[in-house]
Amino acid sequence: MEHETFYTDLLCVGAGLAGERVAISAAAAGFDAILLSLVPARRSHSCAAEGGMQAALGNCAMGEGDSPDVHFADTVKGSDWGCDQECARIFADTAPTAVREAAYWGMPWNRVVAGKAKYWKGGEEFEAEEKKDKHGLITARAFGGTAKWRTCYTADGTGHTLLYTLDNKITQLGVSVHDRVEAVSLIHDGANCMGCVARDLKTGKLRVYLAKATLIATGGYGRLYSETTNTVINDGGGHIIALDTGLVPFGNPEAVQFHPTGVVPTNILVTEGCRGDGGTLLDVDEKRFMDKYEPAKAELASRDVVSRWMMYHIAQGKGVPSPYGDHLWLDIRHLGAKHITTKLREVYDLCRNFLGVDPIHQLIPVRPAQHYSMGGVRTNSDGAAYGLKGLFSCGESACWDMHGFNRLGGNSLAETIVAGRHVGTKVVEFLEGAQVTLSSALADEGLAKMDERVKRLVNRTDGAENVYAIRDAMQKVMMDKVGIFRNGDDLQSAVDTLREIYAQAQKIGLRSSGVGANPELALALKMPGMVRLAICVAYGALMRTESRGCHARDDYKARNDRDWLNRTLAYWRDTQADLPTLEYEPSTQVMYLPPGDRGYGKTEIIPMDAPKED
Repeated sequence: MEHETFYTDLLCVGAGLAGERVAISAAAAGFDAILLSLVPARRSHSCAAEGGMQAALGNCAMGEGDSPDVHFADTVKGSDWGCDQECARIFADTAPTAVREAAYWGMPWNRVVAGKAKYWKGGEEFEAEEKKDKHGLITARAFGGTAKWRTCYTADGTGHTLLYTLDNKITQLGVSVHDRVEAVSLIHDGANCMGCVARDLKTGKLRVYLAKATLIATGGYGRLYSETTNTVINDGGGHIIALDTGLVPFGNPEAVQFHPTGVVPTNILVTEGCRGDGGTLLDVDEKRFMDKYEPAKAELASRDVVSRWMMYHIAQGKGVPSPYGDHLWLDIRHLGAKHITTKLREVYDLCRNFLGVDPIHQLIPVRPAQHYSMGGVRTNSDGAAYGLKGLFSCGESACWDMHGFNRLGGNSLAETIVAGRHVGTKVVEFLEGAQVTLSSALADEGLAKMDERVKRLVNRTDGAENVYAIRDAMQKVMMDKVGIFRNGDDLQSAVDTLREIYAQAQKIGLRSSGVGANPELALALKMPGMVRLAICVAYGALMRTESRGCHARDDYKARNDRDWLNRTLAYWRDTQADLPTLEYEPSTQVMYLPPGDRGYGKTEIIPMDAPKED
């Protein structure tokens, strides 16, 4: 079969912030690196991050006294003690360095301006004295679940500016970007990963990438849900090719975050920076309610807590009726025109352009929407994937795992370049000592297998099921049964239905020719894998009989540290099976901060030393 073959030291599947930051480390050390991207690199989903990234700099008045220790404690509490505390420690300690490094590369962070400054907190205006000796230093804003203001930002376009900064850096270092290319399977011998088979999305032709080290950095799997802030490229592509090996586990698949403020009806994200800067949530009577449910944190409790209270409040009949379902209001009017058009300018633009709403004078309709995937390709603290040597993962696609069962706002954007920096050094160490045999025979085998899959879809050899109908059915089940509130009956129903959908996904046939840049073929190739991911999420949630962070069960309301202070590992070892094998490992090997109360979103806790019931 005629095809192109590319050889490189490091192959990064995904060209967002995490992939680019790892590639920078490799290229700076003298290694060749190729980035694969579904879209032009600067259109990666990283550019959609708005509010900022957390790092304990302690520069602004409301951040004084901050430290990596405080940041670490906030992260562990935010995770509801579900994170790997070793990774959380590495993250908190490294974040200040990563922020300053980005500034050195040209990142235009907002800066401290000395003198009295006006701020809003919980809808109330107050003044703070910014010190003269801090003038010009990187400043920060408030985000949910934090003891200090530490979210560094560039207005509300932080991901956009950071992605452009790193993209300039990889250009400077000579890193190659192959855009509009999708990895469709990994090449491996059962022990070592050697690259991937990919598909050129412009021509439809298959190609081979052989590499000493392969990184999966493809973002999240939000498109398993119908209502998500994720872009269309966040469909779990990297997770699918890793899970398909039967060797690499999907860590904590059930840990799915809903963001409180997706705009209705588009589900575009409205940054947490709105609430961090003083915005409030209002109900149908235009009355504030979060301060009643969470007096200590109000709108700035963690995302899982705020999302649950919002849906609870709607269920109490306090939602605003609309053709798209009940919603609530986000009010930032009191922040004033200057603040909204400068520090929240992207929110200002998206509200006007996508909603026809002027947030200077009008309320913004919002409702929780799926937003972030805490689960992912399970790795160790070096970013090395379980099961295959030479395979790494970083960013949202990885279960590294510093987020556990709830990610704090600002910790994701930070993770891309903090973990990217840390994992990048480990990839370089691997490459420096790597003795890798790249097998063209295995590459040809993978290529032939994928070519056969394409022909079967085009010729309708296995059936004529409509791929779009299957996707819609999967998304509906996930939205209805595996959402913010969960229970055993709904989860069992979801698993049963998804297994039926999976059987249909084995019988997809194309309506189109499959020739060239064909989106139907692209979706058909990954649809069985997407349903497998959905089954992992639902089945993992069904089997976890507790409530922890984003995983809130009505039938098991307590956080059970005695039985469930662990991490789910979902393997799909049997290609004929319609359920994964679930295994469990301790959530952390090194426990710096023992389980306790988060300080918000209080729930019953079964402690580690509690006696088991007979």
